[in-house]
Amino acid sequence: MVQYNRWSMLLTIVLSLLGFVYAAPNLIFNETPSGWPSWSPHKKMNLGLDLRGGAHLLLEVQVNAVIKDLLDNVLADARTALRRERVNYKTLVVEGGAVIVELTEVAQSGKADDLLRKLSPDFALTNNGLKYRLALTDAALIRRQQSIIDQSIEVVRKRVDETGVAEPTIQQQGKDRIVVELPGVGDPDRIKRLLGQTAKLNFHLVDEGNSLADALNGNVPAGSVLLPLAEGGQQSKILVKREIEVGGNHLVDAQLGFDNGRQPIVSFRFDTQGGRKFGDVTTRNVGKKLAIVLDDRVISAPVIRTPIVGSSGQISGGFTTQQAQDLALLLRAGALPAPLTVLEERTVGPGLGADSIAAGKLSAIIGMVLVAGFMTVYYSFFGFLSIIALTVNIGLLVAALSLLGSSLTLPGIAGIVLTMGMAVDANVLIYERIREEVRAGQTPIRAIELGFERAMATIVDSNLTTLIAGLLLFTFGAGPIRGFAVTLSVGIVTSMFTAVQVTRLMVVAWLRSGRRRKEIPV
Repeated sequence: MVQYNRWSMLLTIVLSLLGFVYAAPNLIFNETPSGWPSWSPHKKMNLGLDLRGGAHLLLEVQVNAVIKDLLDNVLADARTALRRERVNYKTLVVEGGAVIVELTEVAQSGKADDLLRKLSPDFALTNNGLKYRLALTDAALIRRQQSIIDQSIEVVRKRVDETGVAEPTIQQQGKDRIVVELPGVGDPDRIKRLLGQTAKLNFHLVDEGNSLADALNGNVPAGSVLLPLAEGGQQSKILVKREIEVGGNHLVDAQLGFDNGRQPIVSFRFDTQGGRKFGDVTTRNVGKKLAIVLDDRVISAPVIRTPIVGSSGQISGGFTTQQAQDLALLLRAGALPAPLTVLEERTVGPGLGADSIAAGKLSAIIGMVLVAGFMTVYYSFFGFLSIIALTVNIGLLVAALSLLGSSLTLPGIAGIVLTMGMAVDANVLIYERIREEVRAGQTPIRAIELGFERAMATIVDSNLTTLIAGLLLFTFGAGPIRGFAVTLSVGIVTSMFTAVQVTRLMVVAWLRSGRRRKEIPV
């Protein structure tokens, strides 16, 4: 066991040196200098929310709103299908999370049953006499709910990334909630506004054939809808046709721009299909108004002067530069599949993070000194070797966290301090085993060999169980708990390497240093 071939020795030395090299940027510079070579070590550990300061948001996804829209669509499809086949009904409503259809004639039950079953494979049809009930199956409901959550997380991530926030934490919590942690954010209110907007953009023709006054008095014609103007509040409204001419799902890009009068606008571009639709609707409706609707509010309703046959256009609505920039950001990131509600908001100041970093550094230094003192006093020269191995372990741990791009949190610092204490556990097991072999009458070299060999099973077992606990914490934990799990798990792997390989390398070097060793300094 004390034999160490040349390749193993070389690999151990190279990995140890690389650990210090890749950990060095955390000490050399606060930020990566411009022009720094990309191939050279430059990554640093990112500071988490509790160390850097920033915003913490807990969002709830309004899944039920999407399910309601789905039921409304199925109801509309059912109405169309039944009317087309002249199936008479006296009730067609959404009630209790299902579409309820009540027929007037028993003779039409068979035809109605066939029509309703064909509407959607995700819906189950049950009936009680003339009353039919269409409801999502349990499997389809769970699948759609998770799909809505996943889409919401992706859109939130895109919006946050567009703001330039470094290393945000965005993850699901529970069944319908999303945790968003934004280190270093100085304006959390803007982030809340960006995340709180659904940003569903559609283009509708203005209904100029019916009276707006009648609609305001409650007589809204079928096929039209009364929407508020964005700049006029709830009192200024406009009548638009319900049919969507072009949907925002065809947008591929949106950017801040300025018109000839240097007023901020949003320039947008459609995909091929959207550009064709936009060209068709503007060609057929020259002289009419086209309403640009964002989240059921009309941003503007310009008159179509000439056909717009290209795939691009612009939105103007008396924006400020910041408003136009935020709108462009929202359109680029895409619409949320469901509204989001802010349930909890916390803001952490950078001063508190600085205090935490200082306390973490102090605790790490004290822990290192105490461990070093104990090992040196109790195990003499071999204890000193374990301190060198511990130093290599810290370098490898910091290097690994930097390369992984992990966010260092206050519990993460606790994990590093805990790793420092656990890192010498393997050395203690090896040294105590060596002492037992010496007392049993073994020669120094044989005692060292048996010490490393017979302690290995215990070392692997103890570290493996701790590693499993760390992986479970990472899998089922959230936020700072995951930060602790990352540092703990990585620290276990690096301490296994240093306590066994690095320590063994130094012991072998000591044995080969010259004269025959008659006593073991342990």
